[in-house]
Amino acid sequence: MKRVFVFVYGVICYLAFFGTFLYAIGFIGGLAVPTTLDGQPVLPVLPAVAIDLGLLALFAVQHSVMARPWFKRWWTRIVPPAAERSTYVLFSSLALILMFVAWQPIGGVVWQAESAVARTIVFDLFAFGWALVFVSTLLINHFDLFGLRQVWLYLRGKQYTHPKFSTPLLYKFVRHPLYVGWLMVFWSAPTMTAAHLLFALMTTAYILMAIRWEEKDLVALHGEPYRRYRESVPMLVPSLQPYKDTNNEVGAAERATA
Repeated sequence: MKRVFVFVYGVICYLAFFGTFLYAIGFIGGLAVPTTLDGQPVLPVLPAVAIDLGLLALFAVQHSVMARPWFKRWWTRIVPPAAERSTYVLFSSLALILMFVAWQPIGGVVWQAESAVARTIVFDLFAFGWALVFVSTLLINHFDLFGLRQVWLYLRGKQYTHPKFSTPLLYKFVRHPLYVGWLMVFWSAPTMTAAHLLFALMTTAYILMAIRWEEKDLVALHGEPYRRYRESVPMLVPSLQPYKDTNNEVGAAERATA
């Protein structure tokens, strides 16, 4: 029964993530959801900015601390190891849901695309960013990244093993296509409001810091193969030449530290 419970729990956590992911598309893009980054301000500017920064900081702390190996070692004394990733996904979803509910629009337009063609191009980049995010998760084992593989193996009584270190498709040209997609999503706004700019600036700063922490963990996990990969492949600006490991070692992929 414990294995069944952990599996059902993992499925629920995944569904919570997937619903949150879909809502985030509307929240950031201002599309068909009750709350968005933009809108009419309710509070004065300073309290609104303070609340928004607090929400972003809460997500950043949760997302980074719970992904670190030292935290996982402590946390799995409390939760079953098979449910650790699902729990991380659930807490990330809850932090985002709180942001969706409590986010405060600030008002004011910083810049906007004036012509219909320009707005269409920017929105297409926004859509492409979301597609890039989703495809990048598929390339690095989507179901492992969001905890379903772990609980499925536990249900079947099989030992969990980390996916092998690899450089599938996009990862041969850029180390973090997942983050490239997120940056496209955050900055591709036909109308850039003050609240949206605050969100884009803070999330970009977080991504740049998170990459440093993540790559430190990846080096510890994969050793020399990742060092070679990091030295050969750009972090965020894609290379024109695909990565080739001359030592025939397996390459690199964003793992559960993301």
